[in-house]
Amino acid sequence: MRTARHKHLWSIALAVAIITIVLISTAHGPLAMSPWQAARIVLGHLLPDMPWMSDGSITAAQDQVVWTFRLPRVLLAALAGACLSLAGALLQVSVRNPLAEPYILGISSGAGLGAVLAIVTGSIMASGVMLNLAAFIGAATTMTLVYLLALQRGVIVPARLILVGVALGSLLSALTNFLLMTTDAQKIFSILHFLLGSVSAATWTSLLPPAIALLIGVIVVGLRTRSLNALMVGDETATALGVDVPRLRRTLLAVTALLTAATVAVAGGIGFVGLIVPHVTRMIVGADHRYVIPVSVLGGAAFLSVCDLLARSIVAPAEIPLGILTAVAGAPFFLWLMRRKDS
Repeated sequence: MRTARHKHLWSIALAVAIITIVLISTAHGPLAMSPWQAARIVLGHLLPDMPWMSDGSITAAQDQVVWTFRLPRVLLAALAGACLSLAGALLQVSVRNPLAEPYILGISSGAGLGAVLAIVTGSIMASGVMLNLAAFIGAATTMTLVYLLALQRGVIVPARLILVGVALGSLLSALTNFLLMTTDAQKIFSILHFLLGSVSAATWTSLLPPAIALLIGVIVVGLRTRSLNALMVGDETATALGVDVPRLRRTLLAVTALLTAATVAVAGGIGFVGLIVPHVTRMIVGADHRYVIPVSVLGGAAFLSVCDLLARSIVAPAEIPLGILTAVAGAPFFLWLMRRKDS
């Protein structure tokens, strides 16, 4: 009982940390203010007729900066981190490999290529529906190829999975670079957005795709935590416990593609979040997915929110792309995992 309470405390602590990071991020910037002022502005928009919104203590510039620019940005970073972390956790249990991650397996590259094709061909609607659809098709196609090529006599081979993912990711990145070199100069900035990863252009509308994907993912996975625990033990054990393993695996891969595509479509290619956070989560709360899923989601949100805050603070007023920061943290972590696994 004490262990379960301890695991639940991690979720509560992460939720408090996310709220704290949101307030710090919304207060930080060229137009500086205190986190308390930022909190009052947010509450003033959520709760009607708050006196401080009209008594002159908050300027119109502060209100616009917090509500229109900074809050959507930090919320998008949190949603993107949650989606990528959940996608990584699902991939790792689906293939029973702690090194599996959307970026490493080329899924992010596939989603990015789909989005870049939509930009190059000019098929983006104002609502962004075509962009999200193109990213989803790219992610789903890549995941299907990785899954099929990693099969050996009907069984996924972990080492083969990593190699196939890296190879396909390299191929898709090469195709994306080719499009970058041959497209109009006016579209290069939009393409670089997807290659490097950024939430600087966040709006309230851009929060919808990852929010919807995350909601679907949490509901679908939340109803299958016991099946996920069984799958971690092995296919034969899961089948003996009444789990339809092929169907469950297809469901997990589809949810992973949805989460990855929705994130890439609005935040670009951000790697290693799905590797670092789920793995650290299992170190903290164990392998029970009743705890792994919520802690991974909250941990991913906190992690990428901090990364975004660092991205616009380290070399201010310039910004570091999010993909660079996560790679700096994730690549050494990946190498450490490889060495730990071999030892």
